[in-house]
Amino acid sequence: MKDMNIGVKTRLGVLVATWLLAATAQADEQATPMAMQHEAVPHETMTHEAMSHEAVSHETMSQEAVPHEAMSHETMAPETEEVRDPHAYADGYTLDSGAYALPGPRQLRLADEHAFWSLLFERFEYAGDGSSRGTDTGQYDVQAWYGKTYDRLMLKAEGEWAAGKLTDSETELLWSHAIDSFWDAQLGLRLDSSEGQARQWLALGAQGLAPYWFELDLTAYLGAGGRTALALEAEYELLLSQRLVLQPRAELTLYGRDDEANGIGSGLTDASLGLRLRYEFSRRFAPYIGVEWAAKFGRTADYATRAGDADRDTRYVAGVRFWF
Repeated sequence: MKDMNIGVKTRLGVLVATWLLAATAQADEQATPMAMQHEAVPHETMTHEAMSHEAVSHETMSQEAVPHEAMSHETMAPETEEVRDPHAYADGYTLDSGAYALPGPRQLRLADEHAFWSLLFERFEYAGDGSSRGTDTGQYDVQAWYGKTYDRLMLKAEGEWAAGKLTDSETELLWSHAIDSFWDAQLGLRLDSSEGQARQWLALGAQGLAPYWFELDLTAYLGAGGRTALALEAEYELLLSQRLVLQPRAELTLYGRDDEANGIGSGLTDASLGLRLRYEFSRRFAPYIGVEWAAKFGRTADYATRAGDADRDTRYVAGVRFWF
């Protein structure tokens, strides 16, 4: 047993000695490259002179190549006038002069220099209440304009006819000026013609596209003798498909004083709410059907009752919307 213990201890000693020799050899191998590096670059040569700015000279990265004056804010960024000047990078060329200018009158005209025109029949329809009282009428709502991007001459006309006779009409001739990307200010005249007395008004308003795609038309009017009026129209187009469009439409009118000759009272005189469904065979041509509710209020309703007319009305409409 004693001899066996001595043999085990001997073997353990041999294993430990072998492990120590292997570890020492590995440490020597790792130390050898470091020694070679020190030999390749002796410590005496690793002075500040050898690794100074001479190795990376001021000729390539010094202030001599890029002077401090050249690194100032004034020279690192272009002048404000040059940045904002639209002709700063044109090298002196313009549409009227230079090597690329065509002889004779200037040929190139941009879109905002051209005059365009448009005619839109927003509503051209037949309206009936489905009764036998003979109250079926025709209605129209037309807008036309001619001009450029910012300034246009605009015509607005709407009215009703019955039995082949024009019974009521409002026609506005306006100067329209763009005051925003989606809004125009409008100034002009309005002429009223009806079975009563004709009226003339000075019109001032705004027309455009409100947030959430509501189309608005708000106009204030000033007439002779201090008469005043205010009209508001609002529309919205809900696309059920690429061709089928549902259009709610609301309109209300207010007057500042009574006009008995035309059956109009002061305050809120009338309002209407319509719903039209159209199918666009093309963007320029779309027949539609719909329903419209109309009501008169206050003294206006009283005048209508005296004349034998209804102060509340529901009409079914069928018409066509087109433009060119």
